[in-house]
Amino acid sequence: MNFSIRKGVKSDAGSILKLIHELAIFENEPEAVEVTVEDLEKDGFGKNPLFQVIVAEKQDEVVGMALYYYRYSTWKGKTIHLEDLIVTDAMRGKNIGGALYETILKQGYEEKVRRVEWVVLDWNTPARDFYLNSGAKILEGWETVQMNEDGIKKYVLNRM
Repeated sequence: MNFSIRKGVKSDAGSILKLIHELAIFENEPEAVEVTVEDLEKDGFGKNPLFQVIVAEKQDEVVGMALYYYRYSTWKGKTIHLEDLIVTDAMRGKNIGGALYETILKQGYEEKVRRVEWVVLDWNTPARDFYLNSGAKILEGWETVQMNEDGIKKYVLNRM
């Protein structure tokens, strides 16, 4: 299977959004995506990018991506957070996801980050098995905590 891996560029924003929508459908939340092409262009390819992205391309079509950003752990120091690794349904099973994963890990190694981290849904058995077989560890006892925009607003306004 011929495909290439490269750093994402601003003109990839539409393709990135299509992959995000495909992931939302896979995760049974097709209506949850609020980000727009304009958001991706501004937030990922503007003066101070909030994320970086690596894309997999086959015949000039983006068929996968790994979107990540840097974090700082008070215990470990510089880390990479892999927000999403997505491959189109039609291209799964062709080692594109593995190539994107390997690219992120190599980058972390070369940059001497102390950790690369991400989350995986408990029901996504193929992804969990892939990560465990690669040597990653799924942390038990840690739960993801989030507060959405409405919750933030209510919290702040109730304290003013």
